[in-house]
Amino acid sequence: MSPGSYEKVAYAVADGVATVTLNDPEKRNMLSTQMLTELVAAMKRARDSEEVRAVVLTGAGDKVFCAGADLGGFAADASLVEKHFASDLFLEYFRLMPRLGKPSLCAANGHVLAGGMGLALSCDLVIARQGATFGTPEINVGAFPYMIMAIIFRNVPRKKVNEMMLLGERLSGAEAVEFGLANKVVAAEEFDAAVADWATKLAAKSPVLMRLGHDAIYRQQDMALDDALDYLRSQLTLTFSTEDIVEGVTAFFEKRDPQWKGR
Repeated sequence: MSPGSYEKVAYAVADGVATVTLNDPEKRNMLSTQMLTELVAAMKRARDSEEVRAVVLTGAGDKVFCAGADLGGFAADASLVEKHFASDLFLEYFRLMPRLGKPSLCAANGHVLAGGMGLALSCDLVIARQGATFGTPEINVGAFPYMIMAIIFRNVPRKKVNEMMLLGERLSGAEAVEFGLANKVVAAEEFDAAVADWATKLAAKSPVLMRLGHDAIYRQQDMALDDALDYLRSQLTLTFSTEDIVEGVTAFFEKRDPQWKGR
C-alpha cells in the first residue's frame, strides 16, 4: 500500500507527531479488513519515519473512538479458514505496537468498545474524553473478546476483566482510570489540548533513548525476574554508550534544553 492511499484511515504528521485516525465514522469506526490493513500500514509508516517521534491514535467523529470488529464479517459468505486467516491482522497490529520504537498515545475521543479496546490498550498511554465509556460487549451478541483478552489481562486486574467480559457491561471513564484502562479523563473542551500537550512532550524526548526504553518496557514484562534484571542491566550499559545521555546530563547541569542527536 503506497503512502497516502488510505481510505478508512487518515494519516498526518506535524511537529514530530504522527496522527493516525480511524476514519469511518458512519460505521462507528468499526474494524473492517480494509481498515485494519490500512491501520497496520499507517503504523508501519510511522515506525519507519525518522520525522516521527510519537504517534497519536484517534477516531473520526465525536461519539465513538471504535466500536470493534465489523460484525457483518462474522456472517459473511466466506469459508471458516478464510475468516481464520482474516484475524491475522489483529495479531499483526498487536505485535507491531510494542515494537514501534517510539511512544504511542490513544486519544479516546468517544466510546471504546470490543476490539477498539484492544487498539487503545496497545498504545502506551490513553487519554479519554469525558463521556467516553469502555466495554467488551461481545458476550451480548453471542461472541467473546478472544482477540483482545491477552491485551486486557496485561492492563487490568483479573477479577475486573472477568466482570467486563462475562457481563458485557461498560465502565465509565473514571472507572477506566481506576482499573488501568486509561491514564486520565479530560473534559471535552480541554481534550484536544491535553492530547497535544502529551504528544508534544513525548516527541520532545531523545529518540534513541525513547526507543531503547520503549523496547525494554515490553521485552521485560513477561520475563522471569532474574532474566529481566540481567536484560535491563544490559540496556543500561547500552544507554551509557549513547551521545544523548551525555547531552541530557550536560544540559541538565547547564540549565538549558537538550539538543538531541538521536545517537
